[in-house]
Amino acid sequence: MEYLDLYDINRMRTGRTFARGEKPKNGYYLVVQVILFNAQGQMLIQQRQSDKVGWPDKWDVSAGGSAQAGETSQQAARRELWEELGLEMDFSGIRPNVSSTFPEGFTDVYLVEKDVELSQLTLQPEEVQGARWADREDILQLIETEQFVPYYPGWISYLFESRKGYGSYRRGPNSSAKNKA
Repeated sequence: MEYLDLYDINRMRTGRTFARGEKPKNGYYLVVQVILFNAQGQMLIQQRQSDKVGWPDKWDVSAGGSAQAGETSQQAARRELWEELGLEMDFSGIRPNVSSTFPEGFTDVYLVEKDVELSQLTLQPEEVQGARWADREDILQLIETEQFVPYYPGWISYLFESRKGYGSYRRGPNSSAKNKA
């Protein structure tokens, strides 16, 4: 049986755990997502297995899942990327690019630019049935035709827009120096 840490509303571990698959009582749990982009700006997406409890056969972001009891966000990101796609990456000292909430918990999202040949992937047969590179328009079309996990289209666009940095505003040659804090 797999156990997950229970967090309080301030995202602090409570010292309590609960069994995966149960609804957390008086607390929240942590989920991580690792989203890979290639140099051409495409996202690596995976197709969930037919027998998955949530969103069977749907396409999803590169890798993700719940942090197990005792794991940090970075440790969970490393494990999920390895388990689902067979890719090794050390997340030590790396912050998530964005964190969000959902009714039962928190999600840390790591955006990584890494060129990976599909033939390099070792898909976890229990969870992943396929993988491919897709651009924003491809993913938005898959969402519209209900072939992708039902993320908000704006969320997917945000991930593509913010894949090269941290924060919620643009930095670089097209941003105004006067507006920087």
